[in-house]
Amino acid sequence: MKKNDLKRRARRRKRRNRAKSPVFIVCLLILLVSVLGAATFLIRRYIPTREKMDLYQYYGDVAQGEAALILGTEILEQRGAIQGDTAYLPLDVVNSYLNQRYYWDEENAQILYAAPSQLLTFPAGTEPGGDVWQKDGTVYLSLPLVAQYTDMDSYVYQDPGRIAVQYRFSGISTVSVTRDGAVRYRGGIKSPVLTEVHEGDSLILLEELEEWDQVATRDGYVGYIEKKRLGASQVQNMERDFAREEYTYLTMEEPVNMSWHQVMTQEGNSVLADDIQNVTGVNVISPTWFTITDNAGNIGSIASADYVAYAHERGLQVWGLVDNFSQDIQTLEVLSHTTSRQNLIRQLTDAALAAGMDGINVDFEYLSEAVGVHFLQFLRELSIETHKNGLVLSVDNPVPEDFTSHYDRAEQGRVVDYVIIMGYDEHYVGSEEAGSVASLPWVEKGVQDTLEEVPPERVILAVPFYSRLWKTTAGTLTSEAVGMDRAWEELTSHQADTYWDKTTSQNYGTFESEGSTFQIWVEDGQSIAEKVKLVPKYGLAGVAQWKLGFENSSVWQVISDNLRQQ
Repeated sequence: MKKNDLKRRARRRKRRNRAKSPVFIVCLLILLVSVLGAATFLIRRYIPTREKMDLYQYYGDVAQGEAALILGTEILEQRGAIQGDTAYLPLDVVNSYLNQRYYWDEENAQILYAAPSQLLTFPAGTEPGGDVWQKDGTVYLSLPLVAQYTDMDSYVYQDPGRIAVQYRFSGISTVSVTRDGAVRYRGGIKSPVLTEVHEGDSLILLEELEEWDQVATRDGYVGYIEKKRLGASQVQNMERDFAREEYTYLTMEEPVNMSWHQVMTQEGNSVLADDIQNVTGVNVISPTWFTITDNAGNIGSIASADYVAYAHERGLQVWGLVDNFSQDIQTLEVLSHTTSRQNLIRQLTDAALAAGMDGINVDFEYLSEAVGVHFLQFLRELSIETHKNGLVLSVDNPVPEDFTSHYDRAEQGRVVDYVIIMGYDEHYVGSEEAGSVASLPWVEKGVQDTLEEVPPERVILAVPFYSRLWKTTAGTLTSEAVGMDRAWEELTSHQADTYWDKTTSQNYGTFESEGSTFQIWVEDGQSIAEKVKLVPKYGLAGVAQWKLGFENSSVWQVISDNLRQQ
């Protein structure tokens, strides 16, 4: 009986164990799945992906023969080209980012490059392989041609085709890699890898974030890397061995004190002795001798060797002025065609040398934006000829405004000897309201803005010897330009109320006459003194005046007294 009980109990235990076994297995499987799930979660969350970024997606669709362009830290929409062993950049990209002196001469299908001492030419071909390639209306420059005259580093890659160019080498924020890592497409370890970096590599720092930094590599990747893999940022100025041909300048050792002399006819040259008999302190005179007469670049000239000889006897240099004021010309037509532009340069240079002049003063006004690039090329080419012949080259500019940015005073300042600020016409004939011709704050801002582009030692501030007499009749505003003596005669004869206007640093007067209201902000010795003080204050090259004949004789001593640093 006991044996049977034992057997029955053993059988019951076996049945219970068999019943528990599936439950245990299920529980074990559930545990394993949980562990695997947790491990997968941890892997997905904390283990960096090694997936590579699809570079065709990164740089965009790059067709066969094309090249993505990376200029500095910017990936451009424009495309370059790679043909065989030669890589090409579009001309507009080169001009916008690298070197604006490559000028497309459409007339002769060639690139002109104005170096300081010579004008170089590079003919365009319709097939790749040369320095200049013209394809489907786009002009391309080979990388070797650009690198010949431009301080830059370039990197060329295939699959996909791409060209990376570094051209900024000073004031760059950089970081060093302290631990091997990856630059990723986005911030985060799961973002695809753009490129691997290694300890000691230098990266350009674009933006510091909390755990990731946006960086750029020199070979054309812009992405993100973990901050913990980087050292401290530093501003770096890289040493370069690029040797560029530098400009030299014909400048005066003493401060320039120049007066424009408006001469309208050949006979007008004969009055020079009378016009300067009371002038003191002036060392340069600029007669208005040349004007462009047609779109072929021919000039009208009333230059006089006798005038120059007399001026030299008086210790004056002569910088003949050329203007674009003729109604018979279109400045764009003259300057945009190489034939007419170079004809103009040749005639100006020949006339200056024939008369024995010391320099040329360019006074081209009201230049449209379309003219800008051609005007700069004109100055570059003219600079080559003037410097070759020992002639000083100066250029007149309006006070900087947004709408005159295409004058590019920075490029002017690199190629000419003097950039002249015409510090007048704040209010002008046709202005909607009466006001000063040249209030001191307006003039000073013009100086400050110009100095952002041009070195002060080659900037001349021009001041007005005239004022505007404003007349308001029945709501209609008109004005006329009057000289210093005439201005005070009007105020005195009409017993006008006058006072020193601290806002403009000018004497202001107003009076009523014959049903009209007159206003005038006077340019006189007192106001001119305040403007001339800007020359030593900012270390400018000197002062100029428009024009002889409008001044009171006492103003010359005022200019001399304030021209030099006190």
